[in-house]
Amino acid sequence: MTQSNLKPYVERMVPLRQGKFNIQMVEGGTGPNLLFLHGAEGFTGWMPFLDRLSEDYHVYAPAHPGVADSEGLEHLDDLWDLTLFYEELMQELGLEHSFVIGHSYGGMLAAELAALRSERISRLVLVCPLGLWLEETPIPDFFVLTPSESVGLVWHDPESPIAKAYNTRPEDPQERMESNLSNTKTLAAVGKFIWPIPDRGLTKRAHRITMPTLLLWGESDGMVPPVYGTAFQQLLPNAKLTVIEKCGHLPQVERTEEFLATVNSFLKD
Repeated sequence: MTQSNLKPYVERMVPLRQGKFNIQMVEGGTGPNLLFLHGAEGFTGWMPFLDRLSEDYHVYAPAHPGVADSEGLEHLDDLWDLTLFYEELMQELGLEHSFVIGHSYGGMLAAELAALRSERISRLVLVCPLGLWLEETPIPDFFVLTPSESVGLVWHDPESPIAKAYNTRPEDPQERMESNLSNTKTLAAVGKFIWPIPDRGLTKRAHRITMPTLLLWGESDGMVPPVYGTAFQQLLPNAKLTVIEKCGHLPQVERTEEFLATVNSFLKD
């Protein structure tokens, strides 16, 4: 799906705390509210999978503080600050009882938000989330991985057209430099809250995540291996685990149709 094929949406800045924060966000669609929190790969705007979700939901997809054009990272010191920030953002957006989908780093934030304010989230989808640590299956330190190393861990088939398109770097030197700076900025913003590899005590709060929860994993995920799906399922009181075959760390991109079918079935159940 090309940009010209996408349905109407808006991109806007959302100010919070008397201007301390200014958050870049894309928004569109009609139906029940759905908040999408992106992963450590960065803010990718109005992606085709969000466009498809907007057929049935009013989708809100913000860029995390310090990522893309979102401002205010300097006012957050730790994960607790960030979780409270997202509680306030939901309040500002009027999301009193919303669906929430979080991917990877965003999945960890969604889980923390659900543990803090379970009454605000009617159903939760965690897509290959960070947040746990298993000594027998350590998560790779993606802050030091080379691009070629990351590609092999993220995709089931790094040579597929969708993987190559997603990972294509700009040919123009200026655009390439800006892309590199954006990636560095994103990793710095994410690293503030999860470096070294994330274990921030979610296991002590997971029992508070009581809403119906879908754990969605790619069978070939090398970043957060599927064994973490089982670990999450054992901690959450009301969770189901679905593993998508021939899929890596980006189910919403690599297996969009399967991702959408699974998510829609769960949210509409």
